[in-house]
Order: sequence, then C-alpha cells, then structure tokens
Amino acid sequence: METSTEDGEPSVAAEAPAAAQAQGVADGGRAVPLAIVPASLSPSRAGDFMQCPLLYRFRVIDRLPEKPSEAATRGTLVHAVLERLFDAPAAERTAPRAKSLIPGQWDRLRESRPEVQELFAEDPEGERLARWLGQAEQLVERWFTLEDPTRLEPAERELFVEAELESGLRLRGIIDRVDVAPTGEVRIVDYKTGKAPRPEYAEGALFQMKFYALVVWRLKNVVPRRLQLVYLGSGDVLTYDPVLADLERVERKLLALWEAIRTATETGDWRPRPTKLCGWCDHQEHCPEFGGTPPPYPLPVKGADPGPAEAPEAVPPETQQRGDGGTEAVPRQAEPGAGQGADGEPEAVPRQAESAAGQGG
Repeated sequence: METSTEDGEPSVAAEAPAAAQAQGVADGGRAVPLAIVPASLSPSRAGDFMQCPLLYRFRVIDRLPEKPSEAATRGTLVHAVLERLFDAPAAERTAPRAKSLIPGQWDRLRESRPEVQELFAEDPEGERLARWLGQAEQLVERWFTLEDPTRLEPAERELFVEAELESGLRLRGIIDRVDVAPTGEVRIVDYKTGKAPRPEYAEGALFQMKFYALVVWRLKNVVPRRLQLVYLGSGDVLTYDPVLADLERVERKLLALWEAIRTATETGDWRPRPTKLCGWCDHQEHCPEFGGTPPPYPLPVKGADPGPAEAPEAVPPETQQRGDGGTEAVPRQAEPGAGQGADGEPEAVPRQAESAAGQGG
C-alpha cells in the first residue's frame, strides 16, 4: 500500500506521478526535489488549496519537507491499530487486545517512517513517549464505546480508491473502512483522533466523506447508504446518508477547484491566504506573509511573470480547519487547537474558482 497521511489520505509524495518531470541536479551535484505537475486530487490536497493555494504549491509542487507532529503521528498509530485488530477472530477483538497492539505498531511506524523518531529525541527518560503512548491507548479504548468490533466484518480496510472523471480529473484517497450489509448497502467509515466539529461546521467535516462517496459512485455506480465519522477524541459519531444530488454537487465543486489549480499551475500564481492556521504552518520562512520568499517556481509559466504572491479574495469559509481533527493531518495539517482541520475539510473555494464553483448547485 502506498504511503498515506495520518488522516488516511495519500501523502503528498504518493500523489506525485512518477513521470511528472525528470529530477534536476543543483550546483555541486546535489539532487533537487522533483517538480510535480498536479495530476490528481485527494480530500487532503483539496483542503490544502481551499485553505491556502500557496500551501498546496509547497506540498504538491515544491514538496517542501514538513516536521512530524505528535498529534498527526498519534493518529497514524491509532489508525494502524484499529486496522490490524480486525485480523483477529471476532470474539478476540477486545480493548485489551487492541491496546496490546500499540507497541508493535509503534515499532513498525518508526521503521517505515524514521523521521517520527525525532519527536522524542529529547526525551531521554522516555516520560513524554510514555505519556504519548498512553494517550493513544485512551483513544483506542474509547473506540469500543462507539462501535462493537465483534459485530463487524469489514469488506475493506485502508482501501485505496481512484476514479477518473469524464473531464480527466483523477480523484483518489484511502478509506479507513468499508462495511457492506447483507442487502448490499455500503457504509463508509473514517476514524478521527480529534474532536467532533461544532454543529455549524458539520457540513465541512463531511466534505472528505462525500469525496469518498463520489469516488465509490463513479467506480461502482453505487451511492453509499451511509457516511460515518468516528471521533475518538470526543467520543462522537457523525453520520450522513447521501443522495445522488449530493455527489453531483461535490463533483461540480471539485471540477471548479481543479480548474483553479490548473490555472495557478500554468501561471505560477499561488497566493497565500492568511488565517489563524498560519501560526502552525511549517513553511513560514518561504511565505510572503511572514517576510519569506517562495523557492524559484520549478514549472514552466504561461504568459507574463505572475509577480509577488498576494492574498486573494476568498469565499467566506464554511468551516475552520482544526488540526486535531484532521488533519490528524495530515494530514495530516495543523496542530491541536488550531481551529478546524483534516477532520473537517474547509469548503471555502478561493476566488480563482468562485465563478465555476457557483455552478455546483
């Protein structure tokens, strides 16, 4: 399975098409990062562009490195434990069994992503690590108060899905769990280690799930019966039963968003969009809003030079991004307390896509 972010989405590197461009060599023979021409869209990357077009550029085109966070890494660990628990017979899927999987899954995570070890590099006594692992145990244990795994037999776990729309846009993502009833009805389930959003932000939180439902519909010609978000941080379950019109609206919105991304890619005009989340961003040194300068744009540009990046007008966001939510973050995305995140993808569309997004119904 390809590398994924903490919220179950393909990582920035995983989204990069292998044949996008040849890798360059900088002075002194040092290899420079591969410049990426965007070729597909996932919920996390859609959320990045809606949050801040310049952030999307840094992650997808420049692929600037980002430091791992405790919240995001904990989300990845908990996801792995819940996935592996279903390897056991139904009667053995207990809370003690699940918690016993944590040490082994943490070892596997450190092996596959050595960079996470720096999280506890300055913890010689292991106190922070022990506390962090204890928090992961609490999240796993809370899951058993929300669902009964002895009564579940998932049809799929950590399912990578990809569909190409008639426009040529490829949508992709990783679904945490797919349940199929004996009657054939499909339920899509996503685990979040953050807290549930406030009711006024529920629609934004469902953006990721509607994205998945759209992909399943395009692949299987089946509209999922239920979308379910399981928030382990607060012990809440958010459900939504989509209809075909919902998925058609999401598709129109994504097409408008993709057109805005294509325009920015061709012109090199990736503007920052300042929000409260900027304080958590790893790329402040490259952001004009913080006095930084973006790296030289690595892709061909059509027309005149775009000039310095400026903050665009944007449609008021339907939700704020909260880092403990999604971007467990990915996203993951932001750290806890940053307002709303990959758990509830923001649905605001930058002005570049506003006119087309208005067709979304």
